[in-house]
Amino acid sequence: MPGAHDRHAFRAALLAVPAEARDGWLDRVLDLGPPPDDGPELPRGCVPYLPCSVDALLAIVDGAEIAPSDVVVDIGAGVGRALALIHLLTDAAAIGIEIQPALVQAARTLARRVSPRISHLHGDAVELTGRVATGSVFVLYCPFSGERLQRVLANLEAIAETRPIRVCCVDLPLPTCQWLTATHAAPGGVMVYRSTSKLRLPDGQ
Repeated sequence: MPGAHDRHAFRAALLAVPAEARDGWLDRVLDLGPPPDDGPELPRGCVPYLPCSVDALLAIVDGAEIAPSDVVVDIGAGVGRALALIHLLTDAAAIGIEIQPALVQAARTLARRVSPRISHLHGDAVELTGRVATGSVFVLYCPFSGERLQRVLANLEAIAETRPIRVCCVDLPLPTCQWLTATHAAPGGVMVYRSTSKLRLPDGQ
């Protein structure tokens, strides 16, 4: 698909498709085949790859008010389908984090077809999330729970001390976090939170 696009025209084309047909339409637009099988790299407690629905991603884009100036980070990005759609709808830069090498390879191939503003990191989200300090919107489609989720949330809290962020979840109830406030809910298990942490000022301010 061409690298240049009009996000408003793309959204209009998407919304003209009946809701029940949008996922298939997007897969045809992105020229996506069946995803690779999950590999042995998937840690215990992580959810196998399952694409997020188009309507849930639309709810995230609208509820989080994602703009071209944002940097969207998908934690457990799979083949990069969600980030490709979010970028095409918003022009936001996008970074995927994925632990399975076959999925990362597929995601990078897709990103090359869509936009140079999309990149993908290979590694464990528990280790990498805190290093993506440029992120302003973080997306979690139920990638894991329990102790792994707590560690990722701690990393996100540290980022929220330096800039306001939004955390968008699908089918993932978050534990109570004093630094997060739920600001938007939508059908399909979509929740959008905004950080409320007191920002840490640089030394001398």
